[in-house]
Amino acid sequence: MRTLLLILQFPPDVNPTGVLMYDVAHGLVARGHQVSVITSFPHYDQFRVWDEYRGRWRERTREEGMDVTRVTVFANGKKHNMNFRLLSYLSFNAFAAATNLLRREKYDVMLCPNGSFFTGVAAYTSGGVKGTPFVYNVQDLYPETPVAQGQLTNRRAIASLARIERFMYRRARHITVITPAFEKNLVGEKNVPPDKVSVIPNFVNTEFIRPLPKDNAFSRAHGLTDKFVVTHAGNLGYVYDLETLLDAAARLRGERDLVFMIVGNGVMRAKLQAQAEQLALDNVRFMDFQPRETLPLLRAASDVQVSLYRRGAARYSMPSKVYEIMASGRPVLASAEAGSDVANLILETQSGVCVEPQTVDELVRAVLELKKDGARRKRMADNGRAAAEQRFSRGHVVAQYDALLRQVAARA
Repeated sequence: MRTLLLILQFPPDVNPTGVLMYDVAHGLVARGHQVSVITSFPHYDQFRVWDEYRGRWRERTREEGMDVTRVTVFANGKKHNMNFRLLSYLSFNAFAAATNLLRREKYDVMLCPNGSFFTGVAAYTSGGVKGTPFVYNVQDLYPETPVAQGQLTNRRAIASLARIERFMYRRARHITVITPAFEKNLVGEKNVPPDKVSVIPNFVNTEFIRPLPKDNAFSRAHGLTDKFVVTHAGNLGYVYDLETLLDAAARLRGERDLVFMIVGNGVMRAKLQAQAEQLALDNVRFMDFQPRETLPLLRAASDVQVSLYRRGAARYSMPSKVYEIMASGRPVLASAEAGSDVANLILETQSGVCVEPQTVDELVRAVLELKKDGARRKRMADNGRAAAEQRFSRGHVVAQYDALLRQVAARA
């Protein structure tokens, strides 16, 4: 199987979808696929191409059994501006499509996540010329996701984005979605044929992210060993409700052994830091994205890890970090509406607590209850780890991608 992965971000970028698809690609290589990747130069963290890649148009390397081509991308450091992000997505897809069109190689199948809006268009235009079918991997619903986050308000832009997304649904040979709610949206609201959609959940590398002692090199380096640590680790984007977490920290400043860690970068970081400074929160620590090899120790240094959504946002998202929290052997504290995929997952697996979004009283109460009940935390942690191993491990999910890609290529 000659498989092409067309994706905006890929390691060493720390974008969650990129890291996830790296694991998929690596798993496919182990299953006999000849995997090629077309991606951009690293730029995700600060929305600026890393210095060592500046001035290059394209670079092709061999990395861990994969043929990886990186192309230039517009990234001017102003990620909060939606117009600049759209320009970035367009630039990547234009260069990626041109790269695929101009090279001699042919592929049996293409896999492209929809994290850059137009990836399906690039896959269709470049793959169509060579007769390559593509599988469209829906990680976020458009235009619902940016609308729910408040990033997209122009009615014409929303309508245009909806038309583009439906075009990609029609042209894809098959579509994978990460939750049943996404499947319901595509089939029930966007008239995608049911036999064209498969639910393949995101996953976690359970060998890499695993339960480790709290007393470790990371916790000792940051003075966390004797603290009760509540952590958000991941992108600081519009979808997450970290303002309420800071309000909870203000309410709980009297708990002297309680520390809130916010690890990551993103468009909301400056605003969150300003709020923490205004509230004079000495129990909140901000950290930049940590090196990937540090992630298991960071999660182990935490007693509780959060995934907090704004009202309505959980309907259109299921972050892979929830699976990471479960795999790390720590309870999940989430805010999401009842009936959402996030709430359903926590309820089904008994791996944590879910509270109403943007409700500081409920969040404070949940933190205090978890802090006081170590036995309950242990039960939730064990349940989450078991579910990660049995249902959301890399091997289990990569096998589903492998079977689907072979089926699509065979039909073509």
